[in-house]
Amino acid sequence: MSQIFSPSPKHCAIANNKRYLANLPKHLPFNKKLIYFISSLFTSILCFIFILYFTLRPAKPQFALQQADVYQLVLLAPTNLLNSSIQLTFLSTNPNQRVGIYYDEFQVYAAYRGQQITADTPIPGFYQGHQETNLLTASLVATGMPVAPSFRYEVGRDQVAGRMVLRLKGRGKLRWKVGSWVSGGYRFNVDCVAVMPFGDSNSPSASASPQGTRCSTDV
Repeated sequence: MSQIFSPSPKHCAIANNKRYLANLPKHLPFNKKLIYFISSLFTSILCFIFILYFTLRPAKPQFALQQADVYQLVLLAPTNLLNSSIQLTFLSTNPNQRVGIYYDEFQVYAAYRGQQITADTPIPGFYQGHQETNLLTASLVATGMPVAPSFRYEVGRDQVAGRMVLRLKGRGKLRWKVGSWVSGGYRFNVDCVAVMPFGDSNSPSASASPQGTRCSTDV
C-alpha cells in the first residue's frame, strides 16, 4: 500500500519564508550603508556647528565715538524744515581673536530728541580682521528735512542750557568669518550718545570729543 504525504502548515510556512528571502532586493545592504553614512555625516555637521559656536562664540563688534562736530542746525522759518551738517568720527574694533567680520552694509545718521535730523549716510563695506581697529568718518547732512513743531523750542532750550544730547546711530549687516567659512548675514545696530556744549542763538554749533566712550551694539 502506498502512502500519501501532504505538506503540513509548518512546512508551507518555511517554504514561503525561503521564497520571500530569495526575492529580496540584492542591494538592500547598500541602502543600509548609504542611510548610515548620511546619518553619520549629518550628525558630524551638527556636532561641528555646536563645537564651533560654543568654542568661538563671536563677540559683538565695538564702537567708540571719537569726535562729533555740529556745523549747522538751522530750522527754516516759518516751516518745520531742517538743514543740518554734522561730522562724525568713531572707531570700530573687532574684539575676536579667531573671527573676522565682513561689513556688507553700514549706514549712520544723527538723531536729536527722538527725531532723525540727518539723512542716512552709507559707509563703504570693509573687512575687519582679528582684533583689528578701523577709523571711520562720515559727513551727515540734511536739507529740508521735516521735523516736529516742538523742535525749535527744544533747540532754544538747549542753547540756553549751553549743552545738547545728540545720538549718533548706525545700522547694517555683517558676516562672521572663521578660517575659510563665512556665515550668513546678521543685522546690527549701533547707538552712541554725545553730550555736547551748545552755542547761543548767534552761534548754533556744537562739538564733542568723548575719547574712550563706547557705544552700545546689538547683533
